[in-house]
Amino acid sequence: MNTEKEYIAYINKALSEIHYPAQPKGLYEPIAYTLDCGGKRIRPMLMLAAAEALGADKSVAVNQAVGLEMFHNFTLLHDDVMDRADVRRGRPTVHVKWNEATAILSGDAMLTMASQFMGRGCPGRLAEVLDLFNRTAMEIYEGQQYDMDFENREDVTVAEYIEMIRLKTSVLLGCACRMGALMAGADEAVQKAFYDYGTYLGLAFQLQDDWLDTYGDPAVFGKKIGGDILNDKKTILLITALNRADGKQKARLTSLFGTRFEEKIAEVMAIYDALDVESECRAMINDYSEKAIACLEKAGLSSDAFRYFVDIAERSLNRQS
Repeated sequence: MNTEKEYIAYINKALSEIHYPAQPKGLYEPIAYTLDCGGKRIRPMLMLAAAEALGADKSVAVNQAVGLEMFHNFTLLHDDVMDRADVRRGRPTVHVKWNEATAILSGDAMLTMASQFMGRGCPGRLAEVLDLFNRTAMEIYEGQQYDMDFENREDVTVAEYIEMIRLKTSVLLGCACRMGALMAGADEAVQKAFYDYGTYLGLAFQLQDDWLDTYGDPAVFGKKIGGDILNDKKTILLITALNRADGKQKARLTSLFGTRFEEKIAEVMAIYDALDVESECRAMINDYSEKAIACLEKAGLSSDAFRYFVDIAERSLNRQS
């Protein structure tokens, strides 16, 4: 198996070699710009690694890896429009650099191109590949809708939040891992083991993101902490705090909704500390990481391949960016 850096270099090369039509530039330039902005590339990396762990060459899944990364970036492009986000990965978002209509249309084109890549090089598995991809896409849209619905609710439960992030974030990692197994010709049991591994890993990743935004080191995290607090984002930390708070604490938290001042971050964090929500978040991250590792035992991997994916899960516990 390759190292993670080697997989990422491989997928970046494949992305750089995408041939875009010369015209109309207004449609294709934003797509190339979006894919050139970088990113962790964890989804295509997991897909290629899963394929190789099961005895296939990484090239068998490269088209699907490109397609999945393009789909992921399509969702981010449209998310930036919905969230009115000005910056993505240190660069102006497409709707800022061009305009909102361009961002929507180029995003639509990215979705179609992603589907085209998904269907390449898998004649014997085309139906399974497209079914997995399309099912995952619909789940992600459902998760995004739940996230939007939660913006206007103060009674979101932990279970509802976990289901939302499972749909919006985790199923795409599950899809990546299962797709790699599928392209390697693995049976249903092994595909499911990889899917469950990726899904639990995705839950751990998202909860770690929640934690980092409040408790991370800004120098390592790459941005100021407290953005979720300022924006009243329904994270696991806020939801746990609202569920644990007494009448006075809950009234203060809800009174801060809609406000944006620097002292708000410290005040909310003080309530979090009083309610010990950080330890609850850390416990959940540990639990999902352990569940991800347990799934690997059903995948029939070599000891080296097993260790490879265990290391990824364990690092999710302590990543700082």
